[in-house]
Amino acid sequence: MKRLHSFILKSFLGPLAFTFLICMFVLLMQFLWRFIDEFVGKGLEWTVIAEFLFYVSATLVPMALPLAILLASIMAFGNMGENYELTAMKAAGISLQRIMKPLTILVILISLGAFFFSNNIMPIASLKTSSLLYDIKRQNPELILKEGIFTNDLPKFSIKVGKIDKQSGMLYDLLIYDHRENRGNTNVTVADSGTMITSADKLTMNLTLYSGNIYEEVRQKIRRRNKHHPFRRIKFGAYRTSIALPGNELHRTDEDKFKNSYRMLNLTQLENQKDSLENGLLKKKENFGKSLIAKYYFRKEMKSLRTDSIKRKKLLAKTSDVDSLFSSLSVNKKLTSISNALSYARKARENVSRKDQEFIASTKWIQKYKNEWHRKFTLSFACLIFFFIGAPLGAIIRKGGLGMPVIISVLFFIIYYIISMTAERFSKELVMQPFWGMWTSTIIIMPLGIILTYKATTDSTLFNIENYIDFLKKLNPFQLLKRKSSADN
Repeated sequence: MKRLHSFILKSFLGPLAFTFLICMFVLLMQFLWRFIDEFVGKGLEWTVIAEFLFYVSATLVPMALPLAILLASIMAFGNMGENYELTAMKAAGISLQRIMKPLTILVILISLGAFFFSNNIMPIASLKTSSLLYDIKRQNPELILKEGIFTNDLPKFSIKVGKIDKQSGMLYDLLIYDHRENRGNTNVTVADSGTMITSADKLTMNLTLYSGNIYEEVRQKIRRRNKHHPFRRIKFGAYRTSIALPGNELHRTDEDKFKNSYRMLNLTQLENQKDSLENGLLKKKENFGKSLIAKYYFRKEMKSLRTDSIKRKKLLAKTSDVDSLFSSLSVNKKLTSISNALSYARKARENVSRKDQEFIASTKWIQKYKNEWHRKFTLSFACLIFFFIGAPLGAIIRKGGLGMPVIISVLFFIIYYIISMTAERFSKELVMQPFWGMWTSTIIIMPLGIILTYKATTDSTLFNIENYIDFLKKLNPFQLLKRKSSADN
């Protein structure tokens, strides 16, 4: 049995490593396709890009690992079924459960490792990814000039070039707007030709212009509208200046800025953060209720009554019966009282409506922490469920390689992913509880694994196309009439 277990483990580990790398590569390319604009023209060093890809790869493990287990289990058992190795094992009296036993233990260990990874490694990887992506987005791009198009890549400057000689690097028909004084388009430079050369330390841009003019509006203490303002024009044959560049070094942001987000916390931190947010929301609701009662339901007594105790006692005696107090008022005072009451009611309704939206937004934010708490466990269960779907499915279809297993694996994973994303969206919108939002896909897919395991154990021909063809032939009306006539005879 040790040799048999070793053979089964080798048949599974090879496809698992291969499919996991393929899944990670595909998901990583899909991620880069989304954020490719943030990297182009930033002059980032290869070490920064490699670091970012490493952290992103760690965040993609929850999607790649279950799919890799599903695909590897189908390939492993499909290959053994196609080569009649499963048939030989069953003929020797070894059941499918015993064949799956070493892989079941292995997948359980992988699931425990996935839980540890999700709870301890994923928060750190998410924190590093978010922080580094934020810094990359803030990085100023390198200066890229295009013919006939204004370029704003240079800080405080807007540059347009008519023609670029790619061999000599000479620029022609230059139009430069200088916005360093933040006064609008008050400094314009026009030149027939020129060159732009970056210094060796990449901190300055040396600009040399030939045969042009500088138009600058003269600053005045009082600027009047609809009036002509003086300006100066400087004509030059050759003009040289230096422009300070922001530098291509990546400025790192303090990671503490992102550490309280729900994706950057483990189970204990999520629980503590959720409790603090819920307590804060409860206090806000209590304080709002008290302020609402004090401002709009029970008005404070007039200042004159605070010093006059006799008038206050009389008023309190009258207010014990509100209806009789209202009946004792004159018509004008009744109308005034009703108008004031309506005004207070409208203000209270507006205030309640505004606060209700704030409370709903806070509740949705708390819901994300609850969803993330459940997500720590769904990865482990997804690995187990996909194994118990893929292993019996491979034993039934008996096809190895990357053909049929890939199609079936991707189909099952897409169904699982759509259900998971839809239920999670319902949970974020407060339509479903966090438990159902995060576990619905698992609850729906789990019976499928049980059914497939039972069918594979009983040697079911669930995916035998010939059986379905024979069944359709039996439903053919001509065949039914032929059978009926033969039975009558």
